[in-house]
Amino acid sequence: MKTRRQTLSLMGAAAAAASLGLPGTGRAQAGRVVVVGGGFGGATTAKYLKRHDPAIAVTLVEPAERFYTCPFSNLHLAGLRDFAAIGHGFDELRALGVEVIHDLADDVDGTAQRVRLAGGAELAYDRLVLSPGIDMRWDSIEGYDASAAGKVPHAWKAGAQTRLLRRQLEEMEDGGVFVLAAPPNPFRCPPGPYERASLVANYFKRAKPRSKVLILDAKNGFSKQGLFAAGWKELYGGMIEWVGQSDDGRVIRVDAERREVETEFGNIHRADVLNVVPAQKAGLIAERAGVTDSSGWVPVKPETFESRVVPGIHVVGDATVAAPMPKSGFSASAQGKVVAAVIAAMLNGRTPPQPAWTNTCYSLLSPDYGISVAGHYRLVDGEIAEVPDAGGLSPADADSAFRRAEARYAVGWYEAITQDVWGRRW
Repeated sequence: MKTRRQTLSLMGAAAAAASLGLPGTGRAQAGRVVVVGGGFGGATTAKYLKRHDPAIAVTLVEPAERFYTCPFSNLHLAGLRDFAAIGHGFDELRALGVEVIHDLADDVDGTAQRVRLAGGAELAYDRLVLSPGIDMRWDSIEGYDASAAGKVPHAWKAGAQTRLLRRQLEEMEDGGVFVLAAPPNPFRCPPGPYERASLVANYFKRAKPRSKVLILDAKNGFSKQGLFAAGWKELYGGMIEWVGQSDDGRVIRVDAERREVETEFGNIHRADVLNVVPAQKAGLIAERAGVTDSSGWVPVKPETFESRVVPGIHVVGDATVAAPMPKSGFSASAQGKVVAAVIAAMLNGRTPPQPAWTNTCYSLLSPDYGISVAGHYRLVDGEIAEVPDAGGLSPADADSAFRRAEARYAVGWYEAITQDVWGRRW
């Protein structure tokens, strides 16, 4: 099990390794790269491209002037962190010479190598990086669409949905039931629904102690399940109930007006607050760029994260098919660093470096109880593979001091990675 110091050192080492052999120069423009999406993957790619070679013209397209992170949004739902604390701006990227355009990328012409923006402008590129995140599969659950999400939030993109769900939790009377419908694999942040259930239970324990949390799951297992289950028992007794797919946990229909869900075997559950996280797919711009396959996700060449379908387009983050790497903010940032090094090498006529990636994911069950999973990845026979015995889970038999330490490390991890990606918040 790595310490926080070791984890942060790995982040720095990955960045340093990615930059070897790619010094910045003061020469004329070395090429033009457009990056779509200002989250963990896109902002990292744009920033590290400029660090590798300031002569590369880098344009970042992101609609939001402040990017709000899904990591730590569950703390806001629990009343433990202000919403503003998970927002990040782009001033540091501008200071490095990245052109930041706050607009929506509407379409991509991979043949002409141009990106069209919703505002009408077109951007030419030599290399395009898409970091579009996820969109919901609105056809995956009967009765649950974008309109229904206005009453029954998914809150799986940080923003207005997060605030709506927090408001509903605040307004719920003590003794109510919070029902969370968890999605099938693959989806953004595999431990996320279970951290959310934990922190909502923490809020209930503090403010509404007669309330309950019910997780209805489309799967028969989930990330860090044993650690979560043990923590729930220790911290919350019987307040949290998890129902897997085999025990009729898969939600097939939603009545947003009544805040009811129907499960596969015909059972009806009514919630006082209902949180439905549906099946997911790559963000829309990936589909419009023609880089998705029948799964709805983006297959990439592991060595470069270039699309297997459309040359010249690299895709990083949640939108990709990159298993065994999970769809996480840390994975997206690690992929972005590798892609920045790859593109800088390509534009400078060099051989791209051999890639390697790291992922670390902390989950908070309470402000003083943390658990984690880590993985390290290399190319093996042309595919991404986890390095044996190089990562792992928090120990199951850890004492309370260890759990408190991991909770502190989680906060340190968030501060470190967000400063690495966007710089200081204020």
